[in-house]
Amino acid sequence: MTSRDLSAGRVARIVATSIAVPEYVITRDDVKAHLQRIFLLEGSRLDGMMSIVDNSHVRQRFTIFPLEYTIEPRPLTTTNLEYIDHSIRLGQKAAADCLCRAGMRPDEIDWIITVSCTGFMIPSLDAYLIEKMGFRRDVRRIPITELGCAAGAAALSRAFELLHSGTGENVLLVSVELPSLTFQRRNFTPANIISSILFGDGAGAAIISTKKGAGPQILNTETFLFPNSHDAMGFDLKEDGFHILLSKDVPDLIRGEIKGLVDSFLGKHDLQRKDIAAYVLHPGGRKLMDYMEAELDLCRCKTEPSWNILSEYGNLSSASVLFVLDEWLNKHKVAPGDYGLMAAFGPGFSAELLLLRWA
Repeated sequence: MTSRDLSAGRVARIVATSIAVPEYVITRDDVKAHLQRIFLLEGSRLDGMMSIVDNSHVRQRFTIFPLEYTIEPRPLTTTNLEYIDHSIRLGQKAAADCLCRAGMRPDEIDWIITVSCTGFMIPSLDAYLIEKMGFRRDVRRIPITELGCAAGAAALSRAFELLHSGTGENVLLVSVELPSLTFQRRNFTPANIISSILFGDGAGAAIISTKKGAGPQILNTETFLFPNSHDAMGFDLKEDGFHILLSKDVPDLIRGEIKGLVDSFLGKHDLQRKDIAAYVLHPGGRKLMDYMEAELDLCRCKTEPSWNILSEYGNLSSASVLFVLDEWLNKHKVAPGDYGLMAAFGPGFSAELLLLRWA
């Protein structure tokens, strides 16, 4: 386990967040109407999947294409061009909205961190944003691709560390995830079917700054790599695109470790779980949320934004925690001085934790 306590240095504060989603919507009823036809399910297996849909807590999700086109098989060359086009569009919208909320110009940004795991592009998204939005030519760039659902939280940690190193004052983080492009109609594995029920498309952004202002301060970060867990989550890249790897044991992995991880992390600041007012949890799925609430002994009042995001947007991979953070900042009241805890999980299998304090 590693931990970086840099809170005695320059203050790094999340001064603005934003989210962006595409125009098309897939509802729970849409999924149920198409599930049998797409995956050729019948009998008890169909009943079981229908039950999973009903109990997933996912009411709707957003996608870059209509459902009928989303489910059609396409070669990787086609889906990756679609990924590049829509990543730029959604990433630019999220970045522009975030700058507006922060009251900043593009030329004030010193670092751009871009995050995604659902496609591939070289040059990375940040290069396109610089050309389109007027960022400085000497802005520093960090693309993060292989951390999956944990990457949004990990990128906030890297922003925190960069600012404490003294190189710059403002970091823009942009996460774009388009899981609908990884859908595999001919893949009948439980992991692929479950992912088609849970994941949605969207982009999230945040600006982290050393300048004075409102927004939660990042106090500390920590990462943890679960032992012997490489095959728990990830992607296989094949001729027809990304094939998701998702072990049914993931919720149990987290269930077995989350209490000890959180208690140890908070203990470094002489804090306990009861001292945390806002839990910014990655809503990977209903079972994962249920397990985290049970193991951490949390009331729904401290996790409601995560449930809301799961219901209205599904699992957005790395962007999920940014959506949850955005909801905490814009729709829920957290008193100045109160603490928050962010937690996200991804391939490795790994956990990312951040300690926050509201201004």
